[in-house]
Amino acid sequence: MLHFPVLLEESIDFLITNPSGKYIDATFGRGGHSRKILDSITKDGALLALDKDIDAIRFAEENFKDKNFSIKHTGFEDLDSINIAKQADGILFDFGLCSTHYDDPLRGFSFSEAGPLDMRIDKRQTKKLEDLLQTIDPETLANIIYQYGDEKESRKISQAIINSYKDGRILNTIDLAEVIKKSKTRLPNKIHPATQTFQALRIYLNDEINNLRAGLNKSKDLLKTGGRIVCISFHSLEDRSVKQSFAPKRISYPKEIPLNNEVVKEFKVVAKKIKPSASELQRNKRSRSAIMRVFEKI
Repeated sequence: MLHFPVLLEESIDFLITNPSGKYIDATFGRGGHSRKILDSITKDGALLALDKDIDAIRFAEENFKDKNFSIKHTGFEDLDSINIAKQADGILFDFGLCSTHYDDPLRGFSFSEAGPLDMRIDKRQTKKLEDLLQTIDPETLANIIYQYGDEKESRKISQAIINSYKDGRILNTIDLAEVIKKSKTRLPNKIHPATQTFQALRIYLNDEINNLRAGLNKSKDLLKTGGRIVCISFHSLEDRSVKQSFAPKRISYPKEIPLNNEVVKEFKVVAKKIKPSASELQRNKRSRSAIMRVFEKI
């Protein structure tokens, strides 16, 4: 299946303020947003893309020959390794998993075809989903499923997974999805019964929320005054972290210092809670949960 970049037109319209500026696509994927950025800047502009997935790096090297484009094999949590302090005109974060991850059963993200118990975004990471299942206890697993998947039946699902794995009945992603489905008493109407649990396992295994927060915090030092950060989130944990990261900071003084507490505002909100259009939802159902927010450095 083709990968459709979410909120493509809207995100790039907000991102590009200087056609000759420097931009960062912090989640290259299959380059949909990167291509649009390159088409929107001049030859004097520049785009640096990041991705921790080696398949994305290979795709970029084969398909992106633009002289003002470069890509780095790293995640946005390592943005501080980029030596462009206060020079970027815009940074784009698309926190969604690339469609090719779901469509390739060998990556272990999908419950529509049998795949290995993997779920690593970065193949350099040693710990796979199977390693997690070998060592985790039911209570910890239940907490992960509830916290990162908002799954109300997390305890039942957790115990079923642990028991089935120990009995040798979970050998691939289809087995895992079936165990989850059979353990639930209330089946959802619009999504697969395993969706929330698979999401939770993926987020935890790849430490996605901590990496997201680190990436957003580090991105602020790379941006010049007037530069913009565009964030596309796909679930409430991501969106909440984005809002918290750019909220005004309150500075508290000790009681012995006769100063009032003050609020420091580093960014202004340019756009909030932008969602895909009806036509995009019809074309790409995976965009249904997307929310975009845009911030500008003051």
